[in-house]
Amino acid sequence: MTPLLRTFALACLLLPGLAAAAPAALPDDSIYLLEDRFSDQAGKPFVLADRRGKPQLVAMFYTSCRYICPLIVDSAKGVEHGLTPSERERLGILLVSLDPARDNTAALASVAGKRKLDPARWTLARTEAAGVRRIAALLGIRYRALADGEFNHSSALVLLDAEGRVLARTETLGAVPDPAFLAAVKAAVAGPPRH
Repeated sequence: MTPLLRTFALACLLLPGLAAAAPAALPDDSIYLLEDRFSDQAGKPFVLADRRGKPQLVAMFYTSCRYICPLIVDSAKGVEHGLTPSERERLGILLVSLDPARDNTAALASVAGKRKLDPARWTLARTEAAGVRRIAALLGIRYRALADGEFNHSSALVLLDAEGRVLARTETLGAVPDPAFLAAVKAAVAGPPRH
């Protein structure tokens, strides 16, 4: 067998395996189709599709907010505390800043540290203003900047499945989670994580 023919035969044997290893296309209604670049509280860059594989609890906030945004964090913590340790391991929590001009890596890291948010599960993220608009639209979050630098915004926790599709949402905030929403989270994390 000539070297060229040997290479061709080897390629024919390997290609089906490589095709099978490629991830399936994302569903048409997945927010993970957004291609905006994000960075987390450690400055690590990512795209939303990197979060594929396990359910995510997603909310939008900004670090200088003194009233509603701390309550959004408390609400996500309430959901987290309503889960068993193994359920917690199968859920990611993503908080996306509405204020990319001020919420740099240091600001995100400061909130994560002060609120004792476990970086194994909690990601505080920022993206450019256009990306903020796109993800807010997909999550159904309305917001507008005010003259004093604050933001008027709707507040919700949104549950995504492992493929980035919206499963449930709640606008009920507080340390005691909305029972129907908590039940939806528990159902979403009931299976083993996908990688």
